[in-house]
This record gives sequence, C-alpha cells and structure tokens, in this order.
Amino acid sequence: MTEAIEVRGARENNLLNVSVDIPKRLLTVFTGVSGSGKSSLVFGTIAAESQRLINETYSAFLQSFMGSPARPDVDALHHLSAAIVVDQERMGSNARSTLGTATDAYTMLRIVFSRLGEPGAGSALAYSFNAEGMCPACEGIGKVSTIDVDQLVDRSKSVNEGAITVPGFALGGWYVKNFTESGFLDPDKPVRDFTEQELQDFLYREATKVKIAGINTNYEGLVVKVQRSFLSKDRDAQQPHIRAFIDRAVTFAACPDCGGTRLRPEARASRIDGRNIAECSAMQVSDLAAFIGGITAPSVAPVVATLRQTLDSLVEIGLGYLSLDRESGTLSGGEAQRVKMVRHLGSPLTDITYVFDEPTVGLHPHDIERMNGLLLRLRDKGNTVLVVEHKPETIAIADHVIDLGPGAGPAGGRIQFEGTVERLRASDTVTGRYLGHRVGLKDVVRPHTGEIPIRNATRHNLRDVSVDIPTGVLTVVTGVAGSGKSSLIYGSLPQRDGVIVVDQSAIRGSRRSNPGTYTGLLDPVRTAFAKANGVKPALFSANSQGACPNCKGIGLVYMDLAMMAGVATVCEECEGKRFTAEVLGYKLRGRDISEVLAMPVTDALEFFTEPSSSERAARVILDRLAAVGLGYLTLGQPLNTLSGGERQRLKLAVHMAGGTATYLLDEPTSGLHLADVDQLLALLDRLVDAGNTVVVIEHHLAVMARADWIVDLGPGAGHDGGAVVFTGTPAELVAADTLTARHLRAYCAG
Repeated sequence: MTEAIEVRGARENNLLNVSVDIPKRLLTVFTGVSGSGKSSLVFGTIAAESQRLINETYSAFLQSFMGSPARPDVDALHHLSAAIVVDQERMGSNARSTLGTATDAYTMLRIVFSRLGEPGAGSALAYSFNAEGMCPACEGIGKVSTIDVDQLVDRSKSVNEGAITVPGFALGGWYVKNFTESGFLDPDKPVRDFTEQELQDFLYREATKVKIAGINTNYEGLVVKVQRSFLSKDRDAQQPHIRAFIDRAVTFAACPDCGGTRLRPEARASRIDGRNIAECSAMQVSDLAAFIGGITAPSVAPVVATLRQTLDSLVEIGLGYLSLDRESGTLSGGEAQRVKMVRHLGSPLTDITYVFDEPTVGLHPHDIERMNGLLLRLRDKGNTVLVVEHKPETIAIADHVIDLGPGAGPAGGRIQFEGTVERLRASDTVTGRYLGHRVGLKDVVRPHTGEIPIRNATRHNLRDVSVDIPTGVLTVVTGVAGSGKSSLIYGSLPQRDGVIVVDQSAIRGSRRSNPGTYTGLLDPVRTAFAKANGVKPALFSANSQGACPNCKGIGLVYMDLAMMAGVATVCEECEGKRFTAEVLGYKLRGRDISEVLAMPVTDALEFFTEPSSSERAARVILDRLAAVGLGYLTLGQPLNTLSGGERQRLKLAVHMAGGTATYLLDEPTSGLHLADVDQLLALLDRLVDAGNTVVVIEHHLAVMARADWIVDLGPGAGHDGGAVVFTGTPAELVAADTLTARHLRAYCAG
C-alpha cells in the first residue's frame, strides 16, 4: 500500500473531526465549495503541523522561555515530511526588491559582469544597487521625489495652531512636540513669518541630537522626516490615507543622474557584447535568456548555466514577459506564487511536501497547461504535491482528489469524497456534478447604452491601443498572462468619473478590523444591543469602552521578540472574546456580543429578524454579503485572514450600497468553486440589469460565455502581446482564431 500522510481528528476552524489518508509522492487536489474547509485542512492543519515540528526541532532553545508553539487542533498526524508552502502572498514591499533579487538571477548576472564586463567596474558588489554600485543621487532607488511643501504645511498658521498637515502629526503628539520644543523655531509664529534660518531648520535640517522633555532624541526637518518615514517605503504597501497624501504631495520621476537604472556610472559603462547590466535587467526575461545563452566564456560557464536555468524556468512558468528590474511589490499574487515556484524547480531535494494555494490564479487556460506540467514535474521527482484548487483543468491531472463540503462554514468541514478523478465525476457531490458543467453562450446579448473610449494606450507593453468599452453591459477583458489586460484597463478606466475599482488588494486596517467593522454592520448591531439593555452603544465596541483591558479588545496578547517573529496567545482575561465580563453579561435574545460576532453571515440573517430600524439596517448589509457569496464568513473574522477573492467580494458588497456606476473587477472568480461561479454570474447580471456597467478582467471560460462583449488581448505576452486581437460577442469569438477562441470553443463543445 502507498505510504500516506495520516490525519486523524482534525478540528481546525470548521473541520468536523476529519480523518483522512493522503497518499505520499502523488499529486493530490483538495477542492470543494468556498469556505468548505480546504485551507483549514491543508494549510491550517497539515502544513502548520509540519512547520511547527521543524520550528520545534531547530528552535528548542526558544522553548525554555516561550513554551512550545501551539499545534493545530488535531488528534494525530503521522508520516509528515518537511513542507514547503508556495502561497499567493505578495512579495516584500521593499522598493529595492526586484524580480532579479528575489530569484537570485541578478546576483548571478552581477558575477558574470564582474568577470567579463569591459571596462571592469570591480567585484560583483560594484554592480549592485544595494551596496557599492548604487547611484549616489537616488541611493539605488532609481527615482527622485519632489515634495510640494504647501501640501505639508499651512503657512498661515503657527506650529502650535496646527500648521503641519502631514498624516500622523497631530497637535500634542510626539512628532509635533519635536518641533515645538526643539528651540530651532518659534512655535507660536505663523510659518509665513519664519526667518530664513527658521524655515530652513523647520523643513530641511538634517538629523540633529536634541533633548525633548528630558529625553535625548533626533530632530529632523519636516521634509527630511517625510522622506524617511513615507518615501523610503513602497507606496502600495501603505495605508489608504498615507497613499492619498503621497499622491497629493509628492511627484516622482526617474533619477536624472542614472536614468532610473539605480547604478553608478562605472557599472553603467561596463558592457558585455554591447549591453550593460542595467540594459540586461530591463530586457524581457525570454530575450535575456537568449542573450545569456550566447555567452560562452569558460570562466563563467557554471554561473551562466545556473542563470540560464533560472531564466528558462521563468519562461516555462509563464513569466517570460517580466524583466529582472521589475519591482517585487508590483507582482500580482499569482505572479508572486509562480516566482516562488522557480526556486524549487531546479532543486535536487526529494520527498518534500509542496503545498500550493490555487496556483492557476491569474492564468489563462493556455497558461494552465504549462502550470499543470510543472506540478507533475515536482511529483515525478519523488515529492508529495498538495494543491488547493477549483479549476477542472488541474483537478483532471490529479492522482487523488479530496472533496470537502457539502456547504460552507458550519455547513462544511466534512470529507465528501476521496479517490480518483474518474470516480469523482461519477459521484453525487457538488464538485462531481459540476466537473462536466458548462455555461452556454447567451442567445441574445444586451444592447450597449454607450461607449467608454480608450485611445492610443501605450502603458507597459501596449502598442498604441485604441478600443471602445461598451456601457450598460457585462464586458470581459481577457488574454494570456502578460498580454496587457491590466495595463489597458487599469491604465485607462480608474481615472474616469463614476468608475469603482473592486480589486483583490489587501484591505488596510488594524488587527481589530473584520467584515463587521469594514461594512458598517457593527453600528446597527451595537445599537440593537444598546436598546435591548438600556446602555450606551460604545460598550459593545472592542475599540472603545467595552474592550477587555488586558488585550485592549484584540482577543490576543502579542509578545514582541525583537529580531524574531512575534508570538500571539489567546487573552487569559477574556478568553479571546475581546470584551469585559460586564459587557458579556448583556444579551440580545439570549446571545452576547461575542457570540454574535462568531456567527456566520447566514446565521446572522436568521438572528436579526426584528422590525426595529437597527435590525433592518443590519439585514440590508447581511443580504449584500450573502449575495456576493460570503455567507460563510463570521462577522468578527479578522480581515487579514481573508483570501484575495474574499477581499474583492467584500469590497463589492460595500460598493453595492451606492448608485449606478461602472464596476471594474479583477478576476472575481479567484477562490470560487465551479458552483459558486454560477452565483457570481447571477450577481454580475443583477448589477448590469440595475443599470450598471461591469468590466471584468477574467480568464474563466464560464464568465466569458455569459458576457455581452469580449475584448481579447495578445497574441502572446510581453512584447509579443499588447494588441487587441478581438472585440465582439462570445458567439463571434468562438468563430475566431485566437488562443482564447480555441479554448472557449472547446469549452462550449463540452
């Protein structure tokens, strides 16, 4: 019998005492409706226990003062091997991190230039924009910023009157106290009346040791502090109000000294076959692979071979359209996951457990074929490959399938099926029934009510593209990964009035943020509790009067371990319920506030049924959450635990409260089971029928089939794409000859 990972009695999150044997050295796909417990079993139990055991082995010295790390809620796990989790988390937001540094390709390229570049610039470090080779003007960032001082300061006011308008510089706060007590300026004088020296010290003084309130600290001019605090970090990684401030106050441009290459003149002057290292980094990876293949010098043969293998892997995994100088923070979740895969493709290790979270996210059906081949390669090297996935194309290649359900949240958490794909097709599970399900083409498409013109778009790889996006209908923008879809739509539509962008980016907020706070649902809930008990609504806020004093209303106590990752433990005072004992004593129809926050949306809909204005308001929001397929989420679930697809649908639920608009959605089928896609299609139809325009960047063939209009980009990726290869109805696309057309034709044929 095949050796297996034995799971016994798993109860993590919504799992209901799950026991299952997962064959080793095979490819197993875990599927089921959204919220059925797939991730809880694969990531929260199997991968988490593997990582815990590794940490326990190599970090025994920490346990002497920290205790053993918490283990998943499971009775037993046997025959685990080391697990490597390849998830969709965005890669670091450090502005110096690029595709080249993340894959070590740039490191190898630096070695090649240090040995063959003419004239030589020095060692490999001389070609690095993080060390010796950085441009002194921009310090290796490649950009320079111009700050509009009038966006930082109201010159008509004194510092004590609130002259500083930078986020976080509140009157009475430490930052402002640094200025008022520094002695470098008169805090009661309007800024416009400052002397030249006062203005220089206020805005531009470099770090200077001072004593404020008896504490030795550094004083910095306001512009210097803004540059260090805000501009040294990736803009997209910061909170919305900070991003808005940066957009308002700062203008970025390529560094005039290095032309945006980040490097010193000596590194830029050094060339191989006419190209310097910056030009090589800016080349499309597929082109760079060909260039590197032409370097035959024996002195760098091993490095060139390894570099060529890395570049070829990027091409093979469908990322050949990227360049090594692409900032890591700009990669999508799917691109980031595939970059992480590259690190393992050439690994000689065997008997490893690889865990993938929907590796087909962001991939066109044409690209999914290549991804499937890579998963099989990892398996064939003697590894165990576990994949959480919904796409039938990937389920079809599995050696073993585990289907969870039957529903989501409390209605899920059970094994519905395990076995081969053929047996799954014949089963009566939701997944089995939907594997052969096909959405038919529309007999009649909706008529356009107008057009949004896009003219001469040239962003990134777009080749002077002009196209009209019809209004009043459902439009799908598609094409292979890297063909220019996002460049076309995001480069043109978000700037228009009335366009609502509903993407998968992280929802900024604190550890306290949850679906209830984000949607405004907790306001009517608190009001309902307050009226039922004759007390103030603020008592039922974990951010206000009702918060547990020990954990400050978070439910967890965090221990900062300085150079190591922090540790969180459940608060002993409130047992993770977040509120004081007094607040938990107040009930609404027998439930306390913590019990209500633990309810899934579907249960909350059945609970808030009274005709009061507060409960009616709560039901309106709950109905929208259920309509976007989030009925299984609990009201108090931390937002940082939601997937990209869940975040997108949560944003959509919030925006649905507004009037008619143009909705722009980015791959809304991410994370959706085949059955859930039908629900999404019904929702998109309702939005359009209500008078909205819906534009969807999407690869899912069912969504294409139900569209009114399709814009197909290609024909390939990178410089092989960037053109509109088709516009028209789905029926017209089926008769065309593009990569998308071939796959849609095969889908409709069954």
